[in-house]
Amino acid sequence: MAKKGADKDLKDLKKKIGKVPKFFKELMEKDPEMFKLVMKFEQHIWDDGALSRKTKKLIAIAIAAALRDQHAVHAQIDGAAKLGVTKEEVEEALRVAFLLSGMPAYVYGKAQMDEVMK
Repeated sequence: MAKKGADKDLKDLKKKIGKVPKFFKELMEKDPEMFKLVMKFEQHIWDDGALSRKTKKLIAIAIAAALRDQHAVHAQIDGAAKLGVTKEEVEEALRVAFLLSGMPAYVYGKAQMDEVMK
C-alpha cells in the first residue's frame, strides 16, 4: 500500500517539476520514511501561496541557471512549460539571473531554454 502512495507522489512530483531526478526514485526505495518527509516538504514549497507555482518555477529556473545546473534547468523549464509558462517569461527570469549572476548564467539558461522550449 505504501508503494502505491509513493508512486502517486512521484507522479505528482513529475507534474509539478517535470522530470523527476533519480535521487527521488532511489530515496523511495532505500528510505521510504525519508521519502515521505521530503515529498511533504516539496508539496509545501511548490503549492500556491503568496507566490504562484508559476512564479516559483521562474525563480527556480533563474537559480538553476545561476548555478549552471543543467539537470535542474531542464527539469524546471519542462515543469514550467507544463504550467503554461511562456518563453518570454523564462527569458525575463533569466535577465534577472543575468543582473545578479552575470552573463554566464544568462547565456547558460538561455541555451537550455532554447533546447527545452523549441
